[in-house]
Amino acid sequence: MGASLSRTEHQFQDLADRSGFTVEQIKNLHARFQHLSGNQETISRENLENIPALANNPIKKQIIQAFFDKRNQHQGDVGSLQEIGFEQFIMVMSHFRPPTLRTTEEEREAMRREKLRFLFNMHDTDNDGTITLAEYRKVVEELLSKSGSIGEETVKAIADAAMLEVASTNVPHMAPDDFYEGITFEHFEEILKGLEMETRMHIRFLDMDTTMRCGKATS
Repeated sequence: MGASLSRTEHQFQDLADRSGFTVEQIKNLHARFQHLSGNQETISRENLENIPALANNPIKKQIIQAFFDKRNQHQGDVGSLQEIGFEQFIMVMSHFRPPTLRTTEEEREAMRREKLRFLFNMHDTDNDGTITLAEYRKVVEELLSKSGSIGEETVKAIADAAMLEVASTNVPHMAPDDFYEGITFEHFEEILKGLEMETRMHIRFLDMDTTMRCGKATS
């Protein structure tokens, strides 16, 4: 029993060192993981579907998919997983880690870039490094899906106009017949350079809701 406890504590400390969470936060997240998985070793998309805080989130599908996106595992891989274990869960959750009073400016900037990359990956659904017009239309459609008075053509027009504005900002000398391939991560950073990301995209550790606020971060 003692050896098992020691091994668990060692694993928690290792995850804390790698993720930036405290050991206490790792323990809280482990309790949440156990609750979601039904005390199993892995969780699936279906497990995350049951989180009440995500029930009415317009980008619920993208948030859930982000947990199974290898790009969010800090390992440089691409592709999608069917299930994830606790370690992978922690690596994804680390994107929501807020800064502390001891966070340096350099660390804060790295944290901001990491959060932006996470959000970019959520919208770059085909992993090609660009958010295309088709992908952006889908995001806008889902964000506006709760409003029954907005039709498909209106959604398309909103997405197209927004993308055209982005194109005019990032490629100001485009000819009228030029095709804008889409938003690169560098463009994405520029678009959101004035948005304070470090504290807006976070979770609550001390309750069992573990609420994720991606929707606010992308509004």
